[in-house]
Amino acid sequence: MHTSRSNRGGSSDMRAAGAQSVPRRVIATFDDYASAERAVDTLSDRGFAVERTAIVGRDLELVEQVTGRLTTARAALNGALGGGITGLFIGWIFGLFNWWNPVIASGWLALWGLLFGAVIGALFGMIGHMVLGGRRDFASVGAMRAHHYDVVVDEDVAEEAMRVLNRIPVK
Repeated sequence: MHTSRSNRGGSSDMRAAGAQSVPRRVIATFDDYASAERAVDTLSDRGFAVERTAIVGRDLELVEQVTGRLTTARAALNGALGGGITGLFIGWIFGLFNWWNPVIASGWLALWGLLFGAVIGALFGMIGHMVLGGRRDFASVGAMRAHHYDVVVDEDVAEEAMRVLNRIPVK
C-alpha cells in the first residue's frame, strides 16, 4: 500500500466521474482492487463516512480474450440462444398479464415465444455473420483492467481517513 500519493501535475484535486465537483485527495494506492476494497471496508468498520470515498482505477487497459473461432453455425447458435431467451421472456409476460387469448396457458405462450425467438435469432445470427464476410471470424470477451487503484476521499476528511487507515493494518 502506498499512502498519501499526490496526483500527477501536483494537484491534490481529484473528481470522480459523475460526482459533484468536490476536491478529493488520494489517501492510498494499491496494485489490486481487493486491497483497495479492504481499505474502504476498514474505513467503514471504523465508522468513517464511506459515502465520501471512491475507488479510482488508473492506467486502464482493454483486454479482449479470444474465446474461439466464429463460424456461421456458431453465430446461428449464439443468435438462437439470445433470441430464445428474449422470446421466452416476452411469451411469459404475455401469459402473465393475459394479453393474449386467456384460454391459452401462459406456459404455452412462453414455450412458443422461446421457439419463435430461437428461430428468428438464429436467422439473424447467420445473416449477420455472412454479411461481415469473414472480417471478424472469432468470438471474444472484452474486459477493462486497471494497474493501480487509488482510494480517494473528500479533501476536508482526508486527514481523518489517513489516520484511520494508518492506525489499523490493511491485510
